Order: sequence, then structure tokens, then C-alpha cells
Amino acid sequence: MSTKLVADDAPGTGGNDRSREAVVRDGLSVASSVAETTPPLVQAPESKMRKRVYANVIAQFDKAAERMRLDPDIAKILRTTQNDVVVHFPVKMADGHIEMFTGYRIQHNNALGPFKGGLRYHPQVNRDEVRALAAWMTWKSALVGIPFGGAKGGLQLDPSKYSPTELEHITRRFAFALGDTIGAEFDIPAPDVNTSAQIMAWILDTHLSTLPPHERQRNIHVVTGKPVAAGGSLGRDKATGQGVVFTIQKWAEDHGVSLDGATFIVQGFGNVGSWASRLLADLGAKLIAVEDVTGVIHNEHGLDPNDLLEYVEIHGGVFEYPGGRPGDHTEFLRTKADIFIPAALENQITAETAQWLKVKLVAEGANGPTDPDGDAILQERGIDVIPDILCNSGGVIVSYFEWLQNKRSEFWDLEEVDCKLRKTITHAYERVRDEAKELDVDWRTAAYVIALARIEKAYKERGIFP
Repeated sequence: MSTKLVADDAPGTGGNDRSREAVVRDGLSVASSVAETTPPLVQAPESKMRKRVYANVIAQFDKAAERMRLDPDIAKILRTTQNDVVVHFPVKMADGHIEMFTGYRIQHNNALGPFKGGLRYHPQVNRDEVRALAAWMTWKSALVGIPFGGAKGGLQLDPSKYSPTELEHITRRFAFALGDTIGAEFDIPAPDVNTSAQIMAWILDTHLSTLPPHERQRNIHVVTGKPVAAGGSLGRDKATGQGVVFTIQKWAEDHGVSLDGATFIVQGFGNVGSWASRLLADLGAKLIAVEDVTGVIHNEHGLDPNDLLEYVEIHGGVFEYPGGRPGDHTEFLRTKADIFIPAALENQITAETAQWLKVKLVAEGANGPTDPDGDAILQERGIDVIPDILCNSGGVIVSYFEWLQNKRSEFWDLEEVDCKLRKTITHAYERVRDEAKELDVDWRTAAYVIALARIEKAYKERGIFP
């Protein structure tokens, strides 16, 4: 049973300008009075694709749960998020006017350890999407064997419309509004779409400022993906892209494919897409097409990912990059290549677009880039898929390494981080490969079965309170 609460003046806020709406389960409490007249949530417009993202997660979950005969009682728990937190807060802009913002922190499950997951800044962030992302984090952490649960969060905003100073104020106010919803041993945010190490540093500083002085140094692991000087880990910036490349290398090894001379296309040229492109290029692979929110570029002779990244950092996207010719979305997805790395947003490969792909492998750098209908068509067409909860797990793996280093007051060199990442993600890859073969199922279902079995075991050994 859930209770809707509105906290007009939660402990420590120092005022009543903080409107906080939350669905509270399993003991996450908010000091407040029950209100029957909660105002409706302010939600940004969203496409039909983004509306059904959580339904897709449940469909994937149900498919694996049925295949492995997951305990029905545990299935009930895992089909529902544990805590949904929504905050509404004001921020004074540079010209003095006030804007209201809506933020989310969805905590899906913590049976295996503290909640863990990124924060994204995007105008289409909504509760349904964040619930889906939080569930994927639960499966991802369980699959790769790290002691974290799953969470996700975000703010409804377009960061390009705000100055760096305004973004800092918005971020700090968001962290303050979340209060003890996050914590170093409870829920640990990280970067995601349109967020960065700098934003994590602002959240860290704000959160620590709310703690007694003698507690602050013991809580710097409240966020991961921080700048190295602020307690971050070497290798965290490239971790997700590096993990994508490690899994592609294993796939190539298994299939006798040489990456030297292999062609690939990338959708999204942010942190994940740019790092995966540069690392694959170092192995001799050739980037021949890129799509991002600004447009599409092609060059069958190869694009230089390092030069492209410099261009994107100056111009904000790949549009009109002089090293390639322009194209459109359909042409991009019809590009013939060996590997496709979707590293943008959800539901890009659908029943329609899956028919267009002319690739051997889809390596899912993004969360949920393929919907269930698209999945079925890729299987029918014999296109291999390294599923998202495996392929892009490098980020949460190295976040765990950063968290450990902070807790232990240690600092690992890059070689150690990369070595541990390769070992962890390779082990997960091999388990998924072997499970898919043993059960005669697709890799996504195999990955879910492994993750769900680990969570199911934890519940059965611990029992359900009371």
C-alpha cells in the first residue's frame, strides 16, 4: 500500500518553499501531513515511444520470469518500484525571475545493496521513463555481480537554455530538495544524459554541506562520476564506452571477426558514443556514420572520432561537420556496416526500423534502445544483440570501483581500473553467452534470467518482512 504525501516544510529545509510529492513504500518517510489535494505533476511533452518505455521493461521482465519460473511472490515485488520520489522546487534565475522545476528519484529495488543510478537532465524526463531506467539498473547491477540495487533520477529541463551559473543553482537546489533521499550508503547518483562530473561535484558539495562537519569526509561516496580531484576514479569518464568496446571485442573473438578494418555506425555522440568510437578506432575499426539530435553525417572512407569530438564540443552537435556528408535518419539506419552502437535514448529500434538495419551486431550503449517488437525482428533476421544491461554496464561497474575507493580511502591507477572492468564485464558476457545457449533463448532473456535468479536467491535467503 502506498501513501501520497506532501511535505511543505521537511526537516532541515529552513522554509516552506519546498513542495515535495512522493509515493512512499517500505519505510522511506517524509515528515509531512497527508494532503488530499495534491496538485497534478507538471510533465514535459513526450513522444509515444517514450510513454511506453516502462511497459517495455515489464514485457522483457515477464518474458524472462516466465522462462525461468521466477517465484510469483518475488515477481510481484520486482514488477513494482520500491519508492517514487517527486520534488517540485523554485530557483531564482540570473535576471531575478523564479522558475519551478520538477525532479524525480525513483528507487526500484535494494535487495542486493544500496540504490544506484544516474541523474539525467532532459525536457522529456517523466516518471514512467525514470521507473524504467531504475529497473534496468537493478537488473544491470545484479547481472554483473556488484552489490548495488537500482535507481534513477532526473530533472525536466533543457540544460542548453541555462547559463552555467543557473545550472549550478538548479542542481544544488535539486540536491537540497532530495535531502536524505540520497545517501552514501543508501542511494548513490551518477551522471547520465546531459549531466557530468561537474554536476556530480555540485551535488556532492551541497549534500555534504547538510551534514555535521565530522561526517562529511565519510560521505564523499554519496555520488560517483565525480571529478578525480573531488574523489572520482580514473577511468570513470570512459567506463561505459570502454565496457561497450570490451563486449564487442569478446563478440568479435567468439565469431572470428577482426575489428581491424571493421565498420561501425553510432547513434548519439555524447560520452558513451564518443568514447566507444575513439576506443574502437584505436583497434582499427572505421566509423562511417553518426547520428545525433542535430543531424546525420556519413563518410564511407571513415570519420575521425577525435576530430569529430572537437567539432561537437565547439558546435554542439555533428550537423555540418566538414569531414562528412549530411544525411537523414532513415538513411543512417539503412547504412551497411558491421556494428551498430545505439548510444542515445530509448526505443530507437522498433518493428519498423529493425527492418532497415544492415549490420551484423547491435551493441546497446544506450538503455532500452530496442523495443520488444524490434527485438523479435532482429532475432528473425539473425542480427546479434549485446543487450543494454550487459553492454553498457561499464559505467555502474566503475562507479562501484569509485565507491569502494572512497570508502577505503584508496586511489587506483587507470591500469588497475581497466583490468578490473575487463574482468568483471567479460565474466558477465560469458555467463550470458553460456546461459543463452543452455536455455536456447535470446541474449536479453538470458541476461534477465541471470539477474533475476540472483535477486530471487537473496529474497529467499533473507525472507520477506514481517
